[in-house]
Amino acid sequence: MKNFIGMIALLIMVALLTACGSKDGEKVYVLNWGDYIDPDVIDLFEKETGIKVVYDDFQQNEEMYPKIQAGAINYDVVCPSDYMIQKMIENDLLQEINFDNIPNFKYIDSVHLESAEEFDPGNKYSVPYTWGTLGILYNKTKVEGPVDSWDILFDEKYAGEILMIDSVRDAFAIALVSLGYDLNSTNEAELEEAKALLKKQYPLVQAYVVDQVRDKMIGEEAAVGVIYSGEAIFTQRENPDLEYVVPKEGSNVWIDGWVIPKNSKNKENAEAFINFLCDPKIALMNFEFITYSTPNYGAWELIEDQDVKNSPVAFPPNEIIERCTAFKYLGEDMERNYMHKWNEAKGK
Repeated sequence: MKNFIGMIALLIMVALLTACGSKDGEKVYVLNWGDYIDPDVIDLFEKETGIKVVYDDFQQNEEMYPKIQAGAINYDVVCPSDYMIQKMIENDLLQEINFDNIPNFKYIDSVHLESAEEFDPGNKYSVPYTWGTLGILYNKTKVEGPVDSWDILFDEKYAGEILMIDSVRDAFAIALVSLGYDLNSTNEAELEEAKALLKKQYPLVQAYVVDQVRDKMIGEEAAVGVIYSGEAIFTQRENPDLEYVVPKEGSNVWIDGWVIPKNSKNKENAEAFINFLCDPKIALMNFEFITYSTPNYGAWELIEDQDVKNSPVAFPPNEIIERCTAFKYLGEDMERNYMHKWNEAKGK
């Protein structure tokens, strides 16, 4: 009788553990940009699902790609930019997402899904996470008159006061559009001309930075810098003397999206993570934390601050978007060509 009762007790315990702790020990390996998610969101996800988030970050797409290609770590969900997603698709590094596991996908605005078709035809491999523009952040107390052109980045008057972005595609985009060319140019003569312009700029640059531009501009360590629109929103909150502009010559409009690498060992956990981030309340938390524009219309509807909701920096009007272009993946040979020229421009 005691053995029978003991057996029943054991069966009940196993059942309870199976029902209540089926996710115990399960993980999802995430690779994301630095400071690109609200830490409270990760905590909420772990508490709600029981899935442990193992989190790494990166600063540039070109830094992230070799990690995925090498496969030394089996990341389950990664957040590249548009042109890099295209490259990863073409090189068979991603697997299609099962959208049955992402019901909150319905909150992603169709406008951004249409844009994403440019690098992910059919929206099979990615879910838009953030979007924005590339522009100039300047300090009104350090710059003469309003800024509307990339020309200020090449003006000797601001030598030592310029923060240039340390990103090959962004830097060449600035040079190319300044010269009147397509920011996706593969024309060798145009690229050489762009390199020459960047090389001429080199002595004027205080520092080549990415994330650091935010703190340096807030601290008034420079007069002008290249920045992403989401970072600009944050800086303007901290320093009212800072202004952001998308130059008249044009710029880049971009989308960062979640993808699942081919060698993911926890695909369903990855999809659960993406679905969680697509919940409007969670998307709003991330927007308020990282200040990068959200493609989630459910989150946009929840924004209470009307100045933010109608901000031309966070949600630019059509006349700004129309003069911007998305990056395309140009192929590995051209990618190496760009990088070689970028290193030459910086005297390497």
